Amino acid sequence: MRVIIGMILGAVITVGAAYVHDSIYASTTAPTPPAASGQRPLVNWDVFNTTARNTTAAANRMWNQLTGK
Repeated sequence: MRVIIGMILGAVITVGAAYVHDSIYASTTAPTPPAASGQRPLVNWDVFNTTARNTTAAANRMWNQLTGK
């Protein structure tokens, strides 16, 4: 059980750190577009949101099948 909790906590910390980095990056380079500064955000958050929604929906479907709802 500790291993699973550790893996989940590690994933949350990693995603959180990437989000903080991208937030700081976006606030410091707002006047110049990313292509002009030569830097890119670490994560494409649109893709992340789509993947998270799809994963949540799949988990809900599996849970409903398991519980017979």
